[in-house]
Amino acid sequence: MFDLEIKKFLQKNNYPQLEIRAVFFDMDGVLYDSMPAHSAAWVLAMAQFGFRFTTNDCYMNEGRTGEDTINEQMKLQYGRQATPDEMSRIYKLKTKYFEDAGGAPQPMPFANELLQKIKRQKRRIALVTGSGQASLLSNLQADFPDIFSTHNTVTAFDVTRGKPDPEPYLLALSKAGVKQHQAMVVENAPLGVQAAKAAGLFTIAVNTGTLQDKVLADFGADIVLSSIEELYNKWDQIVTVK
Repeated sequence: MFDLEIKKFLQKNNYPQLEIRAVFFDMDGVLYDSMPAHSAAWVLAMAQFGFRFTTNDCYMNEGRTGEDTINEQMKLQYGRQATPDEMSRIYKLKTKYFEDAGGAPQPMPFANELLQKIKRQKRRIALVTGSGQASLLSNLQADFPDIFSTHNTVTAFDVTRGKPDPEPYLLALSKAGVKQHQAMVVENAPLGVQAAKAAGLFTIAVNTGTLQDKVLADFGADIVLSSIEELYNKWDQIVTVK
């Protein structure tokens, strides 16, 4: 069913085969249904500091670190770099609005089931997120038992250049000890897809947000699916293609 997409990927990158030994997951919008709360918090915080920043802007910028998001908007709207103090104050306010939304975002349906299936298949798993949101990062063990640790997570605190730069995924490759044709990425954000493709990785986009499928495809996603549940149901079809 996915033979054509995988064949195109292998030919384009001159890889011998797709041999999935590791799977790298984004967090917000992939493992957690957290993007509506993030989006609302960003819109409120940015407006308070005089930025025009819409829900669509949030989804298009998803994947960047908080500092990069603020700095990009400062350059676009005011023609200069944001100062460290400005980035700190805006991100602190955004974090407050996010946490004030009430209650921890829930795991995506079938996220834990998919992770457990991959674990049973003896494939390595890593988290690759631009988030530095402590409230979410602290929930990983409770929501996804015995899957994530400091040894297989890459967060905003681990990189100097966040998505769309390939650095987060290149670091994940190093941590997992695998080559590009031995890893797969599950993303939901255009910039996350861009980062994964820049790192030379086969990338599945799950469109859990407000964007059109075409946006994710245009940013390079090899496969676009509608949900983690769909990925769970089609997982074995994908990973058994050679």
